[in-house]
Amino acid sequence: MKKVLALTVLLVIVAVIVVPAVVLYGLGGPAGPRPAAVRKGEDVPIRVYLHEQDRIVEMSLEDYVKGMVAAEMPAEFDLEALKAQAVAGRTYAVKQMVLFGGSGLAGRPGADVSTDPAQSQAWLNTLQLRDRWGPFNFDRYWDKIGRAVDETRGLIATYNGEPINAVFHSTSGERTAAAKEVWGFDYPYLQSVACSWDKKSPRYSDSKEYSFSELEQRLGADAGVVAAAAQGGGAVAQIIDRTESGRVSTARVGSKTFSGLDLRQKLELRSSNFVLETRDGKVVFKTTGYGHGVGLCQYGANGMAKEGKDFRAILTYYYTGIKIASIHES
Repeated sequence: MKKVLALTVLLVIVAVIVVPAVVLYGLGGPAGPRPAAVRKGEDVPIRVYLHEQDRIVEMSLEDYVKGMVAAEMPAEFDLEALKAQAVAGRTYAVKQMVLFGGSGLAGRPGADVSTDPAQSQAWLNTLQLRDRWGPFNFDRYWDKIGRAVDETRGLIATYNGEPINAVFHSTSGERTAAAKEVWGFDYPYLQSVACSWDKKSPRYSDSKEYSFSELEQRLGADAGVVAAAAQGGGAVAQIIDRTESGRVSTARVGSKTFSGLDLRQKLELRSSNFVLETRDGKVVFKTTGYGHGVGLCQYGANGMAKEGKDFRAILTYYYTGIKIASIHES
């Protein structure tokens, strides 16, 4: 009888405690639906991989968002633009967080996000920001960013009740790009929209030129750039077609065809929205915009804010059909 009782108690412990823990943490993320909103005023913990130190630390989500906004957007920007960045960055983090049903950081069990912008979003601590801004600007900028985060506390962008892929970029140049143009996956809230507010961005236009031999070195000998130039009788490089937002879809360089995205990467261009011309033994690439072009345009957000638009208007413009919701219970 005692053995049966002990076995029963053991099974209850396994069912109530061990199994849920394995489901939630053992596979790197929870199975099943996203949990309900957290209590209002409650600090939500996020586990952040500090890539420069190769360690994982836990901090409050709102403190993480402050360091993210400071790292990702110029502190000189209008307050409403900083608020829009805070909501976008918080949304990205919440979508990744194991606590909210996300998969966490790929390849780094136990972490939700990384401070490496190549993996997640950029993030800086106060010491790094003091170096960036200088001692005379630090308090002013940090207070401003703190206000932007505090006044949007817990707010995220959602579509059909779920956090969106809240991607953003510096400067769109005329139009943002639809996600399908860049990554091949269509999201109803990541569509191309006109953008006329980012023209004052210092990254709005740029020019790079490469000699024929430099192009061949970057694109590979099989591109035949030098041979094509020697033959004459036609352009060494030519744009074939463009995407719906005006970015280069495909272009021929030498004897080979490349996607606009591939050329942007191999030639280190600011965007895939470019024109080109051949002159004096070189090919000149003139770009418009900076970044992949999908989602929130940061300089566009600042331009909208300067015209009196608040963060909600900014976010619902760049992310089509979204709603702003809170992770906290009312």
